[in-house]
Amino acid sequence: MKFTETALQGAYLVAPERIEDERGFFARTFCRREFETHHLNFNLVQCSVSFNRQRGTLRGMHYQSAPHAETKLVRCIRGAIYDVILDVRSQSPTFGRWISTVLSADNGLMLYVPEGVAHGFQTLELESEIFYQISEFYAPEHGRGIRWNDPAFAIEWPIVNPILSMRDRMHPAFVR
Repeated sequence: MKFTETALQGAYLVAPERIEDERGFFARTFCRREFETHHLNFNLVQCSVSFNRQRGTLRGMHYQSAPHAETKLVRCIRGAIYDVILDVRSQSPTFGRWISTVLSADNGLMLYVPEGVAHGFQTLELESEIFYQISEFYAPEHGRGIRWNDPAFAIEWPIVNPILSMRDRMHPAFVR
């Protein structure tokens, strides 16, 4: 796997190294040893899938608060998404900054999202499916969200008028 540091402290783009032949390819998508080599302690305890029927579906911006803050490894296994992470760690040198990348079944890229960083995505294709590897068990009482269009962060989404759940529509503006 190839690890590329992003502009947000502790966040990485991870590219599986494909071994290809006439049948297709094989690629490793997780290896604890390789993550540890990059000083990424990833204790995998849970995996989840998000399936999205419509193009323009937006989910986010989500995170869990301490003591259940979670690290995520996010990969699009069908379709394509515009993936966004937002640093909401008050002591971080990249606090308040966000980055985006396209994750797709075709490019196979993964995004390593450190704890304390909010995550969201917008689907770019019909029937997009996202696979999450997560370091903490889901704790609903620690689930947090930030409004997807909070003017304090001015995240640029590619599709205007997204499809949103009522929960995501009602997330508050961020308060430091």
